[in-house]
Amino acid sequence: MQLIAVVDKNWAIGNGNKLLVRIPEDQKFFRETTMGHVVVLGRKTLDEFPGGLPLKGRTNIILSRNPDYKVKDATVVHSLEELFEELSKYDSDDIFIIGGESIYEMLYPYCDTAHITKVDYAYNADKYFPNLDESPDWKVTADSDEHTYFDIEYYFYKYENSNPKQIG
Repeated sequence: MQLIAVVDKNWAIGNGNKLLVRIPEDQKFFRETTMGHVVVLGRKTLDEFPGGLPLKGRTNIILSRNPDYKVKDATVVHSLEELFEELSKYDSDDIFIIGGESIYEMLYPYCDTAHITKVDYAYNADKYFPNLDESPDWKVTADSDEHTYFDIEYYFYKYENSNPKQIG
């Protein structure tokens, strides 16, 4: 499984249930990377999508503790066990974890690759991504030159996990 996220210099990802920043090149990278694949997300992340609707062109799997929660054109699961059972139907390389905070925290140990866009700025934030730089199992295997969007500097990184947990 893979992760994909945009983080600030403190590994922050959100504030007030909103993304910290929207960068067109990062959004294009996200769209191109996840298109045609499986995306796993939480209900609050889905609420932030346009119209609160699942992403088109992808298999959306929503994790929600609410047993009555249903979403048109998406699969809803209510536990880690149920999620793993659903994910067993797909090739692991086709699965992307896309947030938010609790979903990343729960699933990053099971992932072997992380696509991280790092913004060189510290935002006011209340949601964070696990700091992969502090994990002995995660190493940067690719990075980009500096990119800019107005006054925002950012970089694309690829991390790989040398010891992912096995599902099941």
